[in-house]
Amino acid sequence: MDHQGEFRRAALELGIPDDEVSRFTQHLRLSIGLSGVGGGSPVGQFGGLPRLPVGMKWPSAGDSPLPLLFSVDCGALPRVDGFDLPEDGTLLFFVDQEMDHEDSSGRYARVVYVPDGTETAVAEAPGSVGVREQLDVSAELRAELPLWLQEGDEDDDWHEYWEDLDWEDMSPFQQQLVRYMERDLPHLNKLRDLAHDLWPSGAGVVIGGYADDEVINSIAEQTLAGREKAGEIPAVPIAKWYSHLEKEKHRLTSEWISLASEARVYEEYYTSFVIRHDDLAAARVDKALAVTNFDAP
Repeated sequence: MDHQGEFRRAALELGIPDDEVSRFTQHLRLSIGLSGVGGGSPVGQFGGLPRLPVGMKWPSAGDSPLPLLFSVDCGALPRVDGFDLPEDGTLLFFVDQEMDHEDSSGRYARVVYVPDGTETAVAEAPGSVGVREQLDVSAELRAELPLWLQEGDEDDDWHEYWEDLDWEDMSPFQQQLVRYMERDLPHLNKLRDLAHDLWPSGAGVVIGGYADDEVINSIAEQTLAGREKAGEIPAVPIAKWYSHLEKEKHRLTSEWISLASEARVYEEYYTSFVIRHDDLAAARVDKALAVTNFDAP
């Protein structure tokens, strides 16, 4: 289905200029929300036991088997332009969330891709692994925007990109983004509302979309620190460093994409898997990075 065409036609009917619609759709991404099966057909499952290739050992970190978070049938998922999931086969997401939260090495999370035609069997759970109750899931499309284009919510303190900053407190790059929104997206509120009206979702797990801001921030910090150490960029005062960081994060959002992410739930673990576009297109899902967070007082 031509999702961009659907959005463009609806926006033009609202009287929004075509060139502004084009600018907005450069930032609009569709993702796939997973929820407990209601009226839709199952596309995968939360928890339960995985079907693994015959002879494959249960994914583990050393002697510690990793619990199955969820699995999806790629062929049953809706197709999204610009999101190069495999056309068939199964993706399985394993993670020991408590250990992954404490250890940033990535060894306590694993993504496994099983192509169609592979001989598989339901794996027997190692005695030490926790098996979550199995729940079949259905899929629906949802609209996503980068954090800086999202609508602020006074009742939502999970993230505040602008942090109610005054103009003089913004970095030069943040000021540049504000000018862009005011000059080039004067109908931003209407466009944003339209996108969420066309593709609403309250799913607890999302496939695709924008990578978690905290994950991108960490990658950007490491990238800049490495370039500075290598002498590729000069050392700068801390205020200028943050401006460089914002630019790098902005760049990385086009290079990295969310492979899967759980919604934030207060006082519970939630995991985000991110991957480069080219690695996903080549089904190199072992290159995905996982970060598990835990929000509590």
